[in-house]
Amino acid sequence: MVERNRPLNTNLLKQIFSFPETINEYAARIVAFFVLSMTSLFLYTENIYILYFVAYGFYARVLAGPTLSPIALLATKVIIPTLGEPYKVCPGPPKRFAQFVGLVFTTSSIILIHTGNPQEATYLLGILIFFAGLESSFGFCAGCWFFKLMMNWGWIPEKTCERCNDISLSNT
Repeated sequence: MVERNRPLNTNLLKQIFSFPETINEYAARIVAFFVLSMTSLFLYTENIYILYFVAYGFYARVLAGPTLSPIALLATKVIIPTLGEPYKVCPGPPKRFAQFVGLVFTTSSIILIHTGNPQEATYLLGILIFFAGLESSFGFCAGCWFFKLMMNWGWIPEKTCERCNDISLSNT
């Protein structure tokens, strides 16, 4: 007989739905490469399911870090170990913000496509491809850079990301 009043395992939920304090920059760059590739593939094929998958990936990474994102799991569990576990640490909160920006761009593109505005969606996706290219090729995360600016302006409390101030602009 199945126990129906069994409490949820809150530790498991916290483990799944938490964003890491630090991120492996190389894994983030691999994820950005997949975003760039899949978004480009969408623009070439116009297969909306590819764009849904990219948007889901952003949603999953914002909500739960790499634990629910197929691309992030591939990067962290398969590709990085195959490369010999290269690791360069970067703070998690700016990366989460950058994932949120990607989510806004892909979700807006999907809405634009479904409302008969595919050209505007193409512009947004072109911007997404550009910034994913910067991240994957050069390790420059524009969302992280803007996150740091917002901290400097006082829009984001410094306690949100105390490590952010210690990491140079080239590592964010």
